[in-house]
Amino acid sequence: VVKMSAPTMEERKACWGARDEFWQCLDRHAEDASKCEKLRLSFESLCPQQWVKYFDKRRDFLKYKKKLETEGYHPPEAAGKP
Repeated sequence: VVKMSAPTMEERKACWGARDEFWQCLDRHAEDASKCEKLRLSFESLCPQQWVKYFDKRRDFLKYKKKLETEGYHPPEAAGKP
């Protein structure tokens, strides 16, 4: 196991900046990651692998939460049927 040192403040800022640019690109292109490939590569190269995984999950969660807030909760059709 490779022990990674904690990122410096500059590295964290670079990572967050790359993440924000990538996410803004996804927002502009309706989640079409193919249009944001360069930003994705930059995001992956500037952030530790664990952070990339975490931020990907976080974005999915935030999108899901926003959808619930705008559309409300719709249980699956099969729920509660015998």
